[in-house]
Amino acid sequence: MRHDGISGRAVAILVTYLRRMRGGRRPVSRPGPAAVLRAWVGAALGILVVSAPVLYLGLPASANVFLIGSFGATAVLLYAAPRSDLAQPRNVVGGHVLSALVGVTAHRVLPGHPEVAAALAVATAIALMQVTLTLHPPGGATALIAVLGPERVHRLGYRYALTPVLVSVCLMVIVALLVNNLSRHEHHHYPVTWR
Repeated sequence: MRHDGISGRAVAILVTYLRRMRGGRRPVSRPGPAAVLRAWVGAALGILVVSAPVLYLGLPASANVFLIGSFGATAVLLYAAPRSDLAQPRNVVGGHVLSALVGVTAHRVLPGHPEVAAALAVATAIALMQVTLTLHPPGGATALIAVLGPERVHRLGYRYALTPVLVSVCLMVIVALLVNNLSRHEHHHYPVTWR
């Protein structure tokens, strides 16, 4: 045993722990032009379909169909990684809606403490998504947006989970079904599962 307070065993544990952070190497394959184009078209259509009702169809702002930042991350999963477990319809819809409900609740329970509400909303949303098998990383952002605003989101209260969240992600999933299944290659088809 060393006399300076650090045992050889503790140093070995620390070194092992730090080595885990360097990661490994794995082969990376670049998607082909058709896959890139399909992802581009899907993302453009998905975001356009969500924003078009208010922008182009004359729906009033009270229809509450509008974009939130987490939909951009959902677009990446739905259109560029449609075979991912995290991109399946159950994950997309369930993850966003649960997270929206959690975020609104956190904002209402801790209105004067947004930093605590934000931390609890994201952590609780992650836990609920894991337990319900609806893990969808953009859901964490949906919970955070419910806490941090803008004021337009705060005024919606629990309606935030219905629209824009539920309506918008359902529209994006429909676009993913239409665009991803245009490919003749089965490894691009969507969804892998509805469960």
